[in-house]
Amino acid sequence: MFHQFPVQYVQPLFRPPSEGRSLIFQVTNGCSWNRCSYCEMYTDAQKKFRPRAEAELLAEIRACGESGLEPRRVFLADGDALVLSMRRLRSILTEIRHALPSVSRVSSYCLPSNLKNKTDQDLLELESLGLKIIYVGAESGDDTVLRKIGKGETYASTVDALQRASAAGIKTSVMILNGIGGRRLSRQHALASARLANDTQPDYLATLVLTFYKGREKFVAGFDNDFEELDTVGLCEEVKTLLAACELENTIFRSDHVSNHMVLKGVLGKDKQRLLGQIDESIAYFREHPEFENDNLQY
Repeated sequence: MFHQFPVQYVQPLFRPPSEGRSLIFQVTNGCSWNRCSYCEMYTDAQKKFRPRAEAELLAEIRACGESGLEPRRVFLADGDALVLSMRRLRSILTEIRHALPSVSRVSSYCLPSNLKNKTDQDLLELESLGLKIIYVGAESGDDTVLRKIGKGETYASTVDALQRASAAGIKTSVMILNGIGGRRLSRQHALASARLANDTQPDYLATLVLTFYKGREKFVAGFDNDFEELDTVGLCEEVKTLLAACELENTIFRSDHVSNHMVLKGVLGKDKQRLLGQIDESIAYFREHPEFENDNLQY
């Protein structure tokens, strides 16, 4: 057994909830875009974007194998590992395969724009080398909302990336931010996000609630300081609009992040009506008990 964990991180370190048991390699520090007005993940001074030194990273991967680690899954951090060149990604994935043969799945966050620099053949190669799933924070399918939050993406760029990844056999997990458009843009945000999901048929779809941990000034400025946050009932109604408009064949849906007021789990579309019914129950509860609007309802 190893006496010291052979991987070093620049904190804070983030990963999707489903990667809680994964071995994490920090192949980049921070996010290459890092201009989204709602995101506070990589705003600390030490999180300025830079690729990890390749020799150092490969040595860490080898050290993990030599230490006796036998992970089933590996997550490539930080915010957008796929910004790296194909040469670097090929080197990293090949080293993981050689040093850690127990690994059956490698995953990473992915900015849609990063796939513009990857050919279809590149994506097929990445999948064959072990990249099996990408997590895409689409946030919204509405171009107005995307522009106001400084996302640097459009409906078209997100759909293109998701469709190309799926065509290469890479699974896709899409996250939508509940409340990101405020009260005025809530309905068009929900409907456009459903359209994005319908056009891409992701393997996984999740909703998180817009949350400000370090203040809302930067975010609200993108809306010309005219942004009205949704209350709990409004957030529930927005999720209902989203799911009602979704026409998905076999997408696993989750609304179980700590920020969510409703914990919803199911498969779209077979569980669609059940989920809509649970949302109606939540709306009725919060309307009847406004004093408990910060409750987290589980079904």
